[in-house]
Amino acid sequence: MLPTVAIIGRPNVGKSTLFNRLVGKKLALVDDTPGVTRDRREGQGRLFDLEFTIVDTAGYEDEDPDTLPGRMRMQTEAAIAGAQVALFLIDGRVGVTPLDEEIARWLRGSATPVVLAVNKAEGKQGDNGILESYALGFGDPIAISGEHGEGMADLFQALLPHIDGGAFEVQDPEAPDAILKLAIVGRPNAGKSTLINKLLGENRLITGPEAGITRDSISIDWIWTDPDPKQGEPDEEGNIPPLLTERRVRLIDTAGMRKRAKVQDKLEKLSVADARHAIDFAEVVVLLLDATKGLEVQDLKIADHVIQEGRALIIAINKWDVAENASSLFNGIRGALEEGLSQLKGVPLIAVSAMTGKGLDPLLSAAFDAREAWNKRVPTGILNRWFEAAVAANPPPAPGGKRIKLRYMTQARNRPPTFVIFGNRTDELPASYARYLLNGIRRDLDFGAVPVRINFRSSKNPFADNN
Repeated sequence: MLPTVAIIGRPNVGKSTLFNRLVGKKLALVDDTPGVTRDRREGQGRLFDLEFTIVDTAGYEDEDPDTLPGRMRMQTEAAIAGAQVALFLIDGRVGVTPLDEEIARWLRGSATPVVLAVNKAEGKQGDNGILESYALGFGDPIAISGEHGEGMADLFQALLPHIDGGAFEVQDPEAPDAILKLAIVGRPNAGKSTLINKLLGENRLITGPEAGITRDSISIDWIWTDPDPKQGEPDEEGNIPPLLTERRVRLIDTAGMRKRAKVQDKLEKLSVADARHAIDFAEVVVLLLDATKGLEVQDLKIADHVIQEGRALIIAINKWDVAENASSLFNGIRGALEEGLSQLKGVPLIAVSAMTGKGLDPLLSAAFDAREAWNKRVPTGILNRWFEAAVAANPPPAPGGKRIKLRYMTQARNRPPTFVIFGNRTDELPASYARYLLNGIRRDLDFGAVPVRINFRSSKNPFADNN
């Protein structure tokens, strides 16, 4: 485990900008509007040869715990409690505000060491703020600019006593024990954050009746204890040990995705774009439906986007504990999916409840099975024996009386499984025949409902130009 640095400060002092600089990429949404960040976001940070987990927190506001700002503050307090050091950020251009003083009083009462940094101090713009910050009681402040990268050497020296350093984890993404990157997507208020909180067994993400609470895509590493693990080889005494009883998951919570025509607000546009980026990052995507609303056109559009991006898809119907006419609802959604997602038949459909925990273990089990199929490679010999049998059983058509000859097939890649078929005049092959091969690959080679792609390549005819 890497040591943890939590960034804390009032809204709009530049916490997310500094977070993005330390992780080396634009993970957190950044905007001039105060309060963009709501949940705490974690990333792997690096400052010269220091490596750590960096946590971007919501702006600390003194509000009632039942309000949205109050719930945001509780998340910030939890982040500080779990950190090795708190990086307290103030705005050097504005100087020390009453809320900065309130945060400082709270930090002095916590057990977590504090490093004070004055942001937006490029040039001499932060001089007054630097002088004022001494009154907060944390010693010499560090003058930095998260946007321009100034002061990073001084920040390194300030963090060094609190961080032992570490190394980034390097993993083979195709290994059975690799972290499963699992994104939860869906329309607003489908219960995505509540579902993740139930899996974690804690209120890690802010939830509530307000639509659109989640803005950033938040990733959280977690260990799932598989109640029904796969079995290993028998030992000398004949005992069959379980394999991978503890399985690593990177849960990714995303903002609700409404119809594009309804998304007018700039921040919501950024949030939806971030959710789409999370789909690109994931291996398996769970599309969460609301059982009280059923399947809508927007759900099918989200599912189609997941499939087009080549990610394994699972559909979960949430709020099953309050669903009416459950059996007919399930069958109705299944039928609508078969019709609306005709390009990918048999997508797993699982009923869950984020409130009671129903169906969550089957959901995780299905996700690992989907990742296994998504990772799968078929040996060339097995693949071509299947291919020869499939072509013999249903030969390609002969448009214009000229036969299309398909010669051999290879798997070009996995994640998602992609195959290349070589032959002559493959550009004249009808789409229906390509679907025949695609469905056969899924069915006979055990790829299930993961997206499978086929590309066709024609051999060059050396006599084509000799007329």
